[in-house]
Amino acid sequence: MNNKISYLLNTVRCIHRCNSVLIPKSSATTRKHIYRDPLENVNFRKLFLNVFPSLRGSSLRFLSQKTDVFSTGAKIEPEKGVEALVSEQAPQGSLELEKSDDSGSSKVKPVTDHSEPFFNSLRKCTCPCDALDLASESAVSIKHFTNCLTTVWRLFKNLSEDQQRYEKQLIFEHPVFAKLCQQLLRDSRRMSRGDLVFSLHAVVNLGVPQNTLLVQTLVRVCQEKLNLLDNRCLSVLATTLAGLDKDKNVSALQAGLQLLVEQRIPSIRDIFILQNLMKCVGKDAPVFLKKKLEMAVLKEIDHLTFPNALRVVLALVAMNYCSIPILNACSIKIQENVHDAPFRQLILILEACYSLQYRNVKLFSALADYVNSTACLWDKRQIILFLSAFETLGFQPSELMGIFAKKVIEDPEFLNLKNLLIVLRVYSRLNYVPEDQKHLFFETLHSCLNKYLPQIPNTELLKAVYSLCILGYLPHRAIDELLQKDSRDELLLSGDLYKEQKEIMLHCVKACMELDSPSFKKPAFVLTENFSSLVSPTLRKAREALIELLGDENMFQQNVQLPYKYHIDFEIRMDSGRKKVLPITAADDSADSSVQRLAFLFVPLSAFCVGTMQPQGKLAVKKRHLNKLGYHVILVLNKKFQEMTNEDAVKFLKGKIYSENVFSFSEVTVQDNN
Repeated sequence: MNNKISYLLNTVRCIHRCNSVLIPKSSATTRKHIYRDPLENVNFRKLFLNVFPSLRGSSLRFLSQKTDVFSTGAKIEPEKGVEALVSEQAPQGSLELEKSDDSGSSKVKPVTDHSEPFFNSLRKCTCPCDALDLASESAVSIKHFTNCLTTVWRLFKNLSEDQQRYEKQLIFEHPVFAKLCQQLLRDSRRMSRGDLVFSLHAVVNLGVPQNTLLVQTLVRVCQEKLNLLDNRCLSVLATTLAGLDKDKNVSALQAGLQLLVEQRIPSIRDIFILQNLMKCVGKDAPVFLKKKLEMAVLKEIDHLTFPNALRVVLALVAMNYCSIPILNACSIKIQENVHDAPFRQLILILEACYSLQYRNVKLFSALADYVNSTACLWDKRQIILFLSAFETLGFQPSELMGIFAKKVIEDPEFLNLKNLLIVLRVYSRLNYVPEDQKHLFFETLHSCLNKYLPQIPNTELLKAVYSLCILGYLPHRAIDELLQKDSRDELLLSGDLYKEQKEIMLHCVKACMELDSPSFKKPAFVLTENFSSLVSPTLRKAREALIELLGDENMFQQNVQLPYKYHIDFEIRMDSGRKKVLPITAADDSADSSVQRLAFLFVPLSAFCVGTMQPQGKLAVKKRHLNKLGYHVILVLNKKFQEMTNEDAVKFLKGKIYSENVFSFSEVTVQDNN
């Protein structure tokens, strides 16, 4: 008992000393900043951890007892998309949520007059420290303190990144901020629900560390009052939790929030709130909950605005849930308002489509056309980021790539090594070369690569050479550097996780050196062998159709292995007039150049650029090399072929075999998600 009384007396003395330091004298005409680091006072630090020992009792099982209420070295957490809700609906002293009745319902009632001098002055604050100064002079209630805190955050988030770094230091060094945190800790259980969730949102985003007693206490109190929160508060709380790391308190609150969201979904009619809840439930949410949220959004999809369309797309990414109906609706809204989207949002849209494996040719074309029409306004490095985003999607924005190729030719100096490698990767994978300036474009890229040869790592050199070879250009100096014994041995280290991939790239480079060389001549005879007598399930339909069409399986060869490790699905040999199919046995030993060889390749949709039958880089180089070996290559979209009836499949193959134009793909159309 004596120890408890002694502890209480020490605490009271400590509070008295701290308050005498923290509260400056008020003045009717001026306010002065008093900047002292609150963490310099050891007793002050102990106060935040020990003044309310009951908060660390059984009801707060998981609170940190080793860290201060806040830390000046904390990292600023990025805003998570609730800016509008905080700005428009944060408590400003004029509203307070009434205490809930037994049914859990709540109402909003006025608690202060808008003309009250304190809140009028608070609205006039232009920087975070103004709000803290006002709190030091006039704040007398928890409502005043929480409104000051949310105002500090609202003013802080509107600053530039450089201003935020400076202003954050001023905020954390301001003595009133320490008192404000102390007040939140003391009155956390007496706050209104709106004040509670907005205060947690503010302190987290201002950079107060998650493992502090203040944040953990607010999280725990939110858990206790969870059933009393209205939909607006749930939305803010969901956004705040999305920015916190998983710990026991946060995980418990998220689990409770997920159960409550499931019950509340039918009553929520605001897309803004729904998308915040979607981000909170995250990718680990059960599928049935994701479907419930999807249906709730679809009910309100007619009221979708452009800003909300972007938020909903990002919320789907957070849930890792590809809802085609929602994405199609968002896509239409984005296309209609693409001119209003800043650079960062355009990139986020493309990244979201990649994450969700969503392919919409109309959307991609609209974005590409917009960037193409305003290319003169964009920095070259921004255009590189656009092209890189399109490349990950497999979409070829040909006009934009043509314009950018001209920019590279005119001013190659902006291409540092990183950007050069991106450009090479993009143009090689999307298989694009500006036909009118093909040679000049290659020479420019080659010259840039030669400039970096003394400093480029071997792996990056392999990627650069591989990309140029895919496009059909041989950078001889870089190839000589790559194939030196030391470089080759370093690339193929036994412990390298990417050893197999590097071997494939090196093999492709060597094949290009031979087959794409001007001295290479078409061979009169190509040695082939059957790789296997077994046919994969995806090719059984094609095999049966060929047997029905040609009458005998000896009229074609399957699973054919060629030199340079190339493989074709089916080979058919014909006379020079393309009128008659020759049996494989009769043509095996023939070196007659009049024999026409057809190579059928059944390929997936991903081997083509999105929305076209334009082969991507790997397929394009294989097709080019098979042509060099004397084959007429016929590309067949396997998915579309499998959807044909047997009769249509036979008719399709007959048209390909006996057609003079074996490169026509009119029978096969490509569809996107629409």
